Amino acid sequence: MLWTRWNPLGTGMLSRFQQLQEEMNRVFDRWGDGRAAFPALNVWEQDDALFVEAELPGLGLEDLEIFVTGQNQLTIKGERKPATLENAMQHRLERPFGQFVRTLTLPFRVDDSGVDARLENGVLMLRLPKHEAAKPRKIKVKG
Repeated sequence: MLWTRWNPLGTGMLSRFQQLQEEMNRVFDRWGDGRAAFPALNVWEQDDALFVEAELPGLGLEDLEIFVTGQNQLTIKGERKPATLENAMQHRLERPFGQFVRTLTLPFRVDDSGVDARLENGVLMLRLPKHEAAKPRKIKVKG
């Protein structure tokens, strides 16, 4: 005798719910959770380097860590501390605080020994020089 599990919704209905859940997961993965990524970044390439600009208002050098791993992964890690308010009642809190990590896959390998990082007026500016393997090479054509 063959035993089957009874399913009040039927296999077709359960399958449709699973498909709906998978599609919703894809939508949320694509668009995130509605919050903007922190810190906001601008990335551009110029000549032999990649530049990354990050907005980090209120952070100091002691609040930041920057890593280049695998020669093409940039990680900016830090913590924004809450303001200490004495004898005050807070009415609005729109600037988030706490720890953050932002990892970015770079479009090519960089020379991690030549990375330059500067923090001025709440803006982090990184210059990541291209690795020799990522620089274009002129090929001499023989005839």
